Amino acid sequence: MGGVFTVTAYGKNRSQLEAAVTESLEEARRLDSLLSNYKPTSEWSKVNAGAGKGPVEISAELFQLLEACLQYSRQSEGTFDITVGPLMRRWGFFKGSGRFPHRSEIRTAMSAVGYQHIILDRDTQTVRFDNPQTEIDPGGIGKGYAVDRMVAILRESGITSAFVSASGSSLYGLGTPPGEPGWKVSIRHPAYKDRSVAELMLRDQAMATSGSSEKYFMAGGNIYSHIMDPRTGFPAQGTLSVSLVGSKAIDTEAWAKPLYILGRDWAARHKPKGMRVLICPEGTRSQKWETTCEWLQ
Repeated sequence: MGGVFTVTAYGKNRSQLEAAVTESLEEARRLDSLLSNYKPTSEWSKVNAGAGKGPVEISAELFQLLEACLQYSRQSEGTFDITVGPLMRRWGFFKGSGRFPHRSEIRTAMSAVGYQHIILDRDTQTVRFDNPQTEIDPGGIGKGYAVDRMVAILRESGITSAFVSASGSSLYGLGTPPGEPGWKVSIRHPAYKDRSVAELMLRDQAMATSGSSEKYFMAGGNIYSHIMDPRTGFPAQGTLSVSLVGSKAIDTEAWAKPLYILGRDWAARHKPKGMRVLICPEGTRSQKWETTCEWLQ
């Protein structure tokens, strides 16, 4: 999935720990083979290669995940959308650091963007795209799904104290480390790597962060991040970062981008029940990197 997965675990039985951690990391590798769009042999890549031509039969696991993606899209007014793949390519963020595309390229990409282009058939367990140029991108959900599966394996193995990280952006604290009330996590300032904007303890909780500093480029004095607004075809503006804390990693990761795109006011009214949200809006035009972060109630 283009990132690094790590597991820290504590317990009294070393062989039990090693076996559980190894199994959880093997699960991450299995899901990489299922969900990575960097691997042409993954099931996800095979869907991209064939679903624009006709129905593609997929595994029950991938079918359920795609159903969940469509549900997130509907709940977020279309701002969570795995069909942003063509836009990510046009803007140079697929395996790159970004470029400003011509407006005609954006228009072409936009014709293939929209979760409504994904047609799932439960009876035949198939997926097809009604536009041959549609392409799905797992970047908004894959790591969170993998973290949840890894935590489930650790729990099933009897592990009660562990911390799982996917690229530092999707995290889960299982139980507590020895002698501590939870797993201490610092939320980094979206512009200054040596600063933090908040510290918290995770105990049987997940956290995900999306921010403009993860991958971006500058053009004409403006910052363009890799977080696409599928409604406009342009990178989202107005927010520097969003962090969410909740019970499941897949939910925190999936909701991070919609809240980033839709901004503070929408997030305050519609944030998912039971989640804590820290949002860092852009500063003034002359000082975009300055921010006052706020926990939404």
